[in-house]
Amino acid sequence: MPLQDLTPQLRTRLSRMERAVGWFVFLALVLLVFGFGYYIYNTAERKGWFVTKAPYYTFVDSATGLKEGDPVMLMGFDAGAITSIKPMAADQFMYNVFVEFELKAPNYGYIWTLGSRAKVASADLLGKRVLEVTKGTNGYPTYTFYSMLWTTPTGAKDLAEPDHWVLGEEIPSPDGTNVLARALWPLTNLNAILEAGYTNLLVLDTRTEQKTMTGIWDDRQLRYVDPKTSPHGYYLRADESPAVTEQLQRVVSEVEQAIPNILALTNDLSLVLSNSATLTSNLNLVALAAQPAVSNLAGATRHLDQPGALGEWLIPTNINRQLEGTISNANAALTTANTNLTAVLDNLNRSLDNVAGITSNLNQQVEANSNILSTISDTVKHADEFVEGLKRFWLFRHLFKSKATNGPPSAVPARPVHSPKGAEQAK
Repeated sequence: MPLQDLTPQLRTRLSRMERAVGWFVFLALVLLVFGFGYYIYNTAERKGWFVTKAPYYTFVDSATGLKEGDPVMLMGFDAGAITSIKPMAADQFMYNVFVEFELKAPNYGYIWTLGSRAKVASADLLGKRVLEVTKGTNGYPTYTFYSMLWTTPTGAKDLAEPDHWVLGEEIPSPDGTNVLARALWPLTNLNAILEAGYTNLLVLDTRTEQKTMTGIWDDRQLRYVDPKTSPHGYYLRADESPAVTEQLQRVVSEVEQAIPNILALTNDLSLVLSNSATLTSNLNLVALAAQPAVSNLAGATRHLDQPGALGEWLIPTNINRQLEGTISNANAALTTANTNLTAVLDNLNRSLDNVAGITSNLNQQVEANSNILSTISDTVKHADEFVEGLKRFWLFRHLFKSKATNGPPSAVPARPVHSPKGAEQAK
């Protein structure tokens, strides 16, 4: 039916429906565009499209287990990705494979000139390997985001806000033995640098930090340089472990070399087992021969669990009776000796009492007669005088004569000894 044949009410309803459908399609299209844009933004944010990336590179012996797009690990986290893997030129004999990778912000801040290395390690048993970078321990950051400025030591003194400026290079002494100033040091040693003869000085402005890298550290020049001079980024030395397949191949080779030794070992083991079988058969014969001795030993020790059984076995009955009689006689003798000793001690005690009484009486006599000691002394003196008088009396003199003894021989003077010539002169 043509549209003009419709009633005005139907045409009004149809036009309203068309506008509603148009708005619906428009809103659906807007939502579709918005969802697609959000998806792109979320994907870009997840993959780090809007994040600053710092390039690095290294060299490995083999690209086995590595491929472009693989993640680069740092302390167990996904820090970046491998961007390029290429073989080196045929005339390059030092390195085999060139590997370039990127680290996302802020992961490149952990990479310093000392301590940071690129490790290639096995990831699974199927030959997969992973690239991992280690955190720096010293040195300088590999990249800087501060503005760089070349100036003179004198001009560095006139910089605005000098406390916010640092050195961008190492300043060695003229003789090359020491370092006058290190990179990232404040500008406090300018006089020594000027005296050392340096005319140009690289400084960094720490007041503002740029969004992109302004400098990359050069290990040869010992200063930060323009990142465009090193398009592949900063070089990290590699610590590479062989792939699992290579390790398995090495193990298989060692096993192949060890198989002949294993076969020889099995032959020796078979010989040992045969000798052991022969030894067990001989032990059976020995056991049969020793069975009577074991039976006798069992019979001898059957009653050892009774009280005194071991003593009855070691000491016969007659010797036991003799020992009992000897011990009885010894006991009686000890009893008699004990009785006699008691009597002797009693007599000795009475004798000591008598001696104590005598000495007590003597002490009493001495205390009662105070002149008894002088009298005794005079008596002893008179007795001595009496004996001396008897020695001089003619009747008793011969009783006190001492026996004559042979005296020592008289000394004969020795004749002097002379030589023959002296003897003649002496005559």
